[in-house]
Amino acid sequence: MKDINARITKATMHVTQNEGLIMEKSSPGKKAYKLPPLDVPEVDAGKLLGAVERHEPAELPEVSEIEVIRHFTRLSTWNYGVDTGMYPLGSCTMKYNARINEVVARLDGLANAHPYQPERISQGALKILRQLSDCLLEITGMDAITLQPAAGAQGELTGILLIRTYLETQGNPRKKILIPDSAHGTNPATASIAGYQVENLKSCDKGMLDLAALEKQVTEDVAALMVTNPNTLGIFESDIQQAAEILHARGALLYMDGANMNALVGKARPGKNGVDVMHLNLHKTFSTPHGGGGPGSGPVACKKILEPFLPAPVVITKPDGTLGFDYDRPQSIGRVRAFYGNFGMHVRALAYILANGPDGLRQTTEDAVLNANYIRRKLEGVYELAFKTPTLHEVVFNDRLQQKNGVRTGDIAKRLIDYGFHSYTVSFPLIVPGALMIEPTESESKEELDLFVEAMRAIAEEAAQDPEIVLQAPHSTRVSRLDEVRAARNPLLRWRLETKAAAD
Repeated sequence: MKDINARITKATMHVTQNEGLIMEKSSPGKKAYKLPPLDVPEVDAGKLLGAVERHEPAELPEVSEIEVIRHFTRLSTWNYGVDTGMYPLGSCTMKYNARINEVVARLDGLANAHPYQPERISQGALKILRQLSDCLLEITGMDAITLQPAAGAQGELTGILLIRTYLETQGNPRKKILIPDSAHGTNPATASIAGYQVENLKSCDKGMLDLAALEKQVTEDVAALMVTNPNTLGIFESDIQQAAEILHARGALLYMDGANMNALVGKARPGKNGVDVMHLNLHKTFSTPHGGGGPGSGPVACKKILEPFLPAPVVITKPDGTLGFDYDRPQSIGRVRAFYGNFGMHVRALAYILANGPDGLRQTTEDAVLNANYIRRKLEGVYELAFKTPTLHEVVFNDRLQQKNGVRTGDIAKRLIDYGFHSYTVSFPLIVPGALMIEPTESESKEELDLFVEAMRAIAEEAAQDPEIVLQAPHSTRVSRLDEVRAARNPLLRWRLETKAAAD
C-alpha cells in the first residue's frame, strides 16, 4: 500500500507547485508594464479638482511580467472542473456543459441585448423565452411556467408562494408544509421563509414516501407536501400519484423539487403524476454552467389553478402576431428576479434541448441511469449500500464496512483526491449515516467509470490493510489535513504587507 501511495504522489508532483501569495513576491520598483512618454502637458490634479478626500494608496503587489504570468498560470492548473475530469458529486449533477451552448449564448444579438430594449426589436429573444417555455412544459407535463427565478432555491420559494397565494384565495393559507427526510436540504428553509411550519415525514424501510404516515399527517393545517423525485437516495417515488390523491382529497397541494429531473426527462412527466408545481434546475438537467460558472436558473412550472399567480410579466402573443410581455396580472405574486430571469442560461438550455431533440434527451436520461447503476454494481459489497431498493441516476453507499478500521466517509473522499478525482458528496443525505453519494451523470465514458471504480476499490483495500494511508490523505495536495473547526471559527480574511514583514 505504501508503494501505491508513493507512485501516486510521484505521478502528481509536477502539477502541485507550492505557490505562495502574489504579495509575497512583491518588491519595490518591480513593474509588469511600461507606459509611453506623456505626450500632453502635465496637469496638477489637486488644483484642477480642488480639495479632495485622500485615502491611503492601495496595497498592490509590485511584480515583474513573468512573475504575474507564471503565478496565475500555475493557479489555473489547480482548478478542477467538469472539463478536467469526473465530478461524482451526488445530488449536484455536475454534467458536461456542451460547447454549442456557449457559442450560441455569445451571439452578439443575444449576449449584448439590453433587457429594456423595445419589444419590437427583441422578437428573437422573446421567441427563445417562448420556445424554451414550451419545451419545458412538454417535458414536465405542466400547463404554465415562469423562467424568472434565478436558481433552484428561489424556484422552490416561488413555487411555495404560488401555493400560499392560491390557498389564500380559497380562504385559508394553512400552517404547515410536510417534508420527507429524503428531500433536498433547501426545502425546509424554503417553507420557513414562506411563512410555514415544517413537519418531517419519515421514509419507509425502502427509502420512499410512507403513505400510511402521510395519511395521518395530512390535516386541514397542511398546505402542501414538498417531495424530491427521484429523492436524494436516487430512488423514484413510485407512490407519488397515490400521495397526490391523499393531498388533493384534503385540499393540500403537491410540490415537486425537480433538481433530479435529469433522471426523468423523456421517461416520465411529473404533471401526469399529480404534481401541482415544480421547479427545474437548468444547471443540473439542461447543461447550463453550475456554481461559480453560473449564474443559475430555476424555472417553475405549474398546473392551471396556479397560473394566475405566476410572477409578472409573462410572454404573450399580441393580436398582431408579435410577442410581448403581459404586466397586467392582478393576482401575481410579483417579481422574484430583476428583468426576465438569467437570459443567458435560457439560451444555453434551449440550445441543449434542441441539439439533443426528444430522442437525445431520452437517451441522456437512460445513460445517466445506466452509469449510476454500473457504479452501484461494481462497488456493491466493497461499500455497503444504504438501501437495496433500485436506484436511478445516483447511488448512496455508507462507510460502515470501513468504520471497523476507523475510516469514515470524509477520509475516503480525501484519499480519492490522490487518485485524481473530485470527491463524491460526503455525509449526505442525512438519512444515511456516513453517506457516500455518487452521481456520475451521462457525461462519463465506461473507461472513466472504470478508473473511478478502480480508485474506490483501491481505497477500500487500503482502509482494510493500512488505514493510516487513508486517514492521513490527501498526500498529493499543497495542503493536507486542515484544522477545519479552527478555520471555521477563526477565518483569516485579510492579508496585509505588515503580515509578511512580521513573519520575516
